Amino acid sequence: METLRFLLHRARGKRPGPRSYSIYRNVEGPGGEGAAGLELKVTDGEEDEDMAALVTPSPRNRTKALTYLVLSALLVFTVAFLLGYVALRGSCPSCAGLRGDLLAVVSDEGTVEELPAPGPPLYWADLKEMFQKYLREESIERTIRWVSEGPHPPGSPRMDALTHRLLESFTSYRLDRAWTDTHYVGLQYPDRQNPNFLHLLDTQGGILEKLPLEDPEMYCPYSAPGNATGGLVYANYGRQEDFDALRQLGVNPQGHLVIVRVGQISYAEKVANAESAQARGVLIYPDPWDIPQDPRKLGLSQNRAVYGHVHMGTGDPYTPGFPSFNHTQFPPVLSSGLPSIPAHPISASTAARLLSKLTGLAAPRNWKGRLAEVPYHLGPGDSGTRVHLQVNNIKTSTMISNIFGCLEGRFEPDHYVIVGAQRDSLGPGAAGSGVGTALLLELARTFSTMVRNGFQLRRTLLFASWDAGDFGSIGSTEWLEGYLTMLHLKAVAYISLDNAVLGDDKFYAKTSPVLVSLIESVLKQVDSPNRSSQSLYEQVTFPDRPGTVMQPLSMDSSAYTFITFAGVPGVEFSFTEDGRLYPFLNTQDDTYENLNALLFGRLPAVARSVAEVVGQLLIKLTHDHLVPLDFACYGDALVQQITPFNLYSSELKSRGLTLQWMYSARGDYIRAAEKLRQEIYSSDERNERLNRMYNVRIMRVEFYFLSPYVSVTETPFRHILHGRGAHTLQALLEHLRLLREAPGRFNEALFRRQLALVTWTLQGAANALSGEVWDIDNNF
Repeated sequence: METLRFLLHRARGKRPGPRSYSIYRNVEGPGGEGAAGLELKVTDGEEDEDMAALVTPSPRNRTKALTYLVLSALLVFTVAFLLGYVALRGSCPSCAGLRGDLLAVVSDEGTVEELPAPGPPLYWADLKEMFQKYLREESIERTIRWVSEGPHPPGSPRMDALTHRLLESFTSYRLDRAWTDTHYVGLQYPDRQNPNFLHLLDTQGGILEKLPLEDPEMYCPYSAPGNATGGLVYANYGRQEDFDALRQLGVNPQGHLVIVRVGQISYAEKVANAESAQARGVLIYPDPWDIPQDPRKLGLSQNRAVYGHVHMGTGDPYTPGFPSFNHTQFPPVLSSGLPSIPAHPISASTAARLLSKLTGLAAPRNWKGRLAEVPYHLGPGDSGTRVHLQVNNIKTSTMISNIFGCLEGRFEPDHYVIVGAQRDSLGPGAAGSGVGTALLLELARTFSTMVRNGFQLRRTLLFASWDAGDFGSIGSTEWLEGYLTMLHLKAVAYISLDNAVLGDDKFYAKTSPVLVSLIESVLKQVDSPNRSSQSLYEQVTFPDRPGTVMQPLSMDSSAYTFITFAGVPGVEFSFTEDGRLYPFLNTQDDTYENLNALLFGRLPAVARSVAEVVGQLLIKLTHDHLVPLDFACYGDALVQQITPFNLYSSELKSRGLTLQWMYSARGDYIRAAEKLRQEIYSSDERNERLNRMYNVRIMRVEFYFLSPYVSVTETPFRHILHGRGAHTLQALLEHLRLLREAPGRFNEALFRRQLALVTWTLQGAANALSGEVWDIDNNF
């Protein structure tokens, strides 16, 4: 600025004074929005005279002075702009999309442009505070109450009213869009004119006793209709290992009905295992060992049955692999997961009546439950005791409606972060659908409010309320089937809110591996709902039991279909009680009052904690510059899955087989992940074109592990690590085990085919993660 003083003096024909100097500082504009101006203070003995020269110069020098003044002002403005930019550019990593008061966008030519944002930058702490400020615990409580006032199965008048109310709520929250997606599906309901029944028979086939089935609305959707008559065999939980144990003990379920306990695996898996053992039918009951039934405490009545569907799959089983839109030309096929034997839930009191009549071998000690005065024999024992089960469920074509609302992202609007919850319930469904629906609505309202108050979503946030969830995630699966081609290109992640609050002692995240690191970081920042001095992460993690918080997804979760069918990372969160199941889930007693009493009146607070976990996860997924998915984690997962194969190297070598190609493909994936990590680390995070390229590769990692060699309609769960079928790594290992356990059943030709398809799926994942075709280096 001495140059400015010299030029002004020169215009007046004077030399600058020996003590002239200037002081500059940034001045905040209105509202404190950064460097909006520059203050110039001239301190010199000749100050008045100099300023007079500026205001009233002589005519001879006026033009020259004005020229110098304009040039100097431009210089001052440029310096001030650069200083302001440098001072404000240091945003936190979690807010990488915001650079001070500037946001980066990509022009049509692919160059990076800087556009002014409407307000000051929002850092991670600001976003957390904003979310907690607008989240309303009382809204969650109020919604759980009105959703769970009574049963609301698909197609019922109450369900229709609930559908309209949710759509109106999404509209009132001022979301960018709200709409419904309608499907026509085949659901199975009891025939009220011809109810199901269970009888005890004598040796002549006469009825000894008509056993009560209690509530006629409690049944197993998609059970095979018809009757099953035979002896009775106790098969514990109905797991495959339970049937293997029966076979080793010399007890054959073939030609008999089996009775199994609720828990450990899904109803569909129990029935599928019984069918594989050639049983004629299945009865499923809640044992007091698993589900508390003490009349002196809060627990399930001994006269209550627990319902559950028995389709070994998801979606409409009458249109497998196809969306059930009204205009769809339905193929004349049924899902291979539909059972061919009848199944029905019964109460503990009815189960005790049946089990007390069993003779034969005593059940193993760890199979014995807590039914009073029941010795727990395996049966079938005396042929004089026979059971007759009649199931008369009927298929009903039903219109279901999924409800959606969205907040569009600014920079990647075609990339969706999806959060969803089941809306229907065969019972009141406080835990089954009430909590999830309440969380969904409150998250939609909270994020909409945040957007109106300055939060800018980088990616689109999609809210989904699913119909027909009690029948096997039908609503979500039909939607995936209808838009599968585009969703694997656009969906970043899916978060399920189903069964979010079943207690408050333990917290589980059933998740895809790519979300584990992100979930752990979020849990460390959310307070425990019942331990004020601890974070949620500190409450639920134990040094002697690492990894207990993160668990694999089961087929019962809607997130499972997103991962294994669509290749979209998914997670389902759940608070549970320590050491026992929530006793009222999938019963007519799943009410707000029972759920809140189980939590000693703290249901709203626990639900709020889940909302905070999900909310922070959504902020990260929709706001961070790069999608925060741990794409390198599958390197470790592959090592864990492939390590057991080493035990059979000698058997394979004797047959001229090798696993070297599979090991090489695993190594290629690990190297590709490390290469991508290095590329991201050394790149310019302000380059939106690069960021988008990286995000596309990262968000499709789950999709890379879907086998391209199996049919979607015949083998929908195509993921080679988490799916089901002969194409998976688990199936390959089980086939390999036959070399030792049953060499005669080992099929070398089939094994070679399985090995080749698994290997090339792994290699394809490595190639896709590597980027362009010219970056791939395959050295088999």
